[in-house]
Amino acid sequence: MVCDYRTMAEELAWGEIGERVRQARLSTGMSQHDLAAAVGLDRTMLNKVEAGTRRLDGLELARLSRALRVSMEYLITPRPAVLSRRAVPLTEEIDSEAARSSERLEIAMVEWLRNVQQLRALGVLRAHPLLRYVQPVTSESDARQAARWVRQQLGLGGGPIDSIMEVCQRAGQWVLVTDLPGDGASLVEGDIAVAVVSTKGDPGRRRATAAHELGHLIIGDEYSSDLGVHASRADREAAIDAFAAELLLPEQAVAAEAGKGPLSREQLIGLAARYRTSWVLALRQAEQARALDAGTRRAWGQARPTRAEFMEALGWAPQPDLEAVRVPPSYAHAVMEAWRTHRITSIRAVELMHGQITEADLPEDDDLEIAP
Repeated sequence: MVCDYRTMAEELAWGEIGERVRQARLSTGMSQHDLAAAVGLDRTMLNKVEAGTRRLDGLELARLSRALRVSMEYLITPRPAVLSRRAVPLTEEIDSEAARSSERLEIAMVEWLRNVQQLRALGVLRAHPLLRYVQPVTSESDARQAARWVRQQLGLGGGPIDSIMEVCQRAGQWVLVTDLPGDGASLVEGDIAVAVVSTKGDPGRRRATAAHELGHLIIGDEYSSDLGVHASRADREAAIDAFAAELLLPEQAVAAEAGKGPLSREQLIGLAARYRTSWVLALRQAEQARALDAGTRRAWGQARPTRAEFMEALGWAPQPDLEAVRVPPSYAHAVMEAWRTHRITSIRAVELMHGQITEADLPEDDDLEIAP
């Protein structure tokens, strides 16, 4: 896909571009002096760029995008409106490691949205209808019911979810797995829903994060649902957490394992392994299903299961999810189709695959982009 970045930039307010430069700079922890030196600009000139009073040519935009580790398109394309409302802008005063990590994760999410949009525009990526729960959700109980509804809609029954990425894709949400610090983030723009999940947490936490972001799609966010209107942010997040827990490990499955008596630790370890959840989530669901009392939950929560306990309970240890596979399978197929049909270059194909392949994995021929 051929873009005239100079023309696109001319159509935008330079103040918006300057603000995106500033936000991206702050997310990296760079000072104006550091960034100016990296791109060959005087610091006072960079200050004017960020203030929107100095324009940039194509070469300067390219240098800035490389130094900031963002695409040129990110710098000159407005961010999605919902994301802008949800995000807290970075400033020199509000500058912490957590704030920077959050901003980098949101930048990655916007870039991921543009990747999906590009493949859609090329006609190689099929749209998935967004799965939305139409009943009002005003409590954790409602959120759990929404999770059971999703399982029913997708034919998951009460069994373990093999790939949470595939479940998200079937619900219309495209998930990217990234090495950036943080947990996750998601947004919806038009008929496209995307999410990013960090690899930094343990496997159970990654799956819970992906299920949590799916909950934002299914139930809606603070701008589009009863949950947002009638609940505080903490209550909303608690309800989404309840959705994620019920989606990954249904109460019914816990109750069935317990039978008429309380769960043993070995039984709960087995459930956590088969359903590939974190120990904290398994404990929470066991208490929710009344298969465990609060005191036992607190006591067992002090010591997480060891690999030896998993092996003793089941004979095997759970395999990690959301680790080696970074992009959804159908997205990967779309990238390869775009490359084979000369709609993108080899370099762009590797970029779109987000580290899942290298250029050496592609045949040496057919590596030139032919503009449509």
